[in-house]
Amino acid sequence: MSVLACKQVDVRIAGIQVANKLDLEIRQGQFWGLLGPNGIGKTTLLKCLSGLDHAAGGKVLLENKDINQLPRKLLARHIGMLQQHTVYVFDSSVLQTALTGRHPHLAYWEREGATDLGKARDALESVGLEGFEARSVTGLSGGEARRLAFAALLVQEPGIMLLDEPTNHLDLKHQVEIMRMIEQRTRGGSSSAFAALHDINLAARYCSHVVMLFGEGAWCAGPTAEMLNETSLERLYNCPVERLESASGPRFHPKAD
Repeated sequence: MSVLACKQVDVRIAGIQVANKLDLEIRQGQFWGLLGPNGIGKTTLLKCLSGLDHAAGGKVLLENKDINQLPRKLLARHIGMLQQHTVYVFDSSVLQTALTGRHPHLAYWEREGATDLGKARDALESVGLEGFEARSVTGLSGGEARRLAFAALLVQEPGIMLLDEPTNHLDLKHQVEIMRMIEQRTRGGSSSAFAALHDINLAARYCSHVVMLFGEGAWCAGPTAEMLNETSLERLYNCPVERLESASGPRFHPKAD
């Protein structure tokens, strides 16, 4: 089943062509990785997929319906967006912030109930923030704030998760835990995911499919095992790359001089 699709989508920002005639079909249970060098337009593409920005051409479809024709609250029930940076400026408790993920599911003026609180507490525990419920978000470290933002996304329970560098500010342990949770949710069929990533090896390990943005609108997309190779990665990053085999599959590193 197609959850989110691009049909001949053109994406531009500040006169730069990010993607030209992009055709993608993100199906239920898939975990897509979005790869490309800094400044190539990964965040712009994610915003276009979420409906926050409009495509310059073509259509983005949510379950075969034009995303630009759907109400924002309906979109929020189906699409969850994790922004690239997590900064909490206004004082709020960790639990209250996690509960914001339930807002798309509540009627106007409806307050969160016991079920919503349970979902929020479970999500906080899953990201290692149990016991933080009463803490102020303004006192969290960068990694803790990032995990809280991901917990709020889990509480939202969207059909598709759009994630802009989900491992940003996280140490190695929490990078693996977050990627594993995304993989488990997608493989279990409860949701799909599309994540901008800088770490090629996280994409190689966890993503079922990848999209690569080469610049000037050029792109390629498909199953991870077919897309990730030395030739495509050297073109993508303009850097010599070598492939190493591991027990869990191939890994890629810059080639030594």
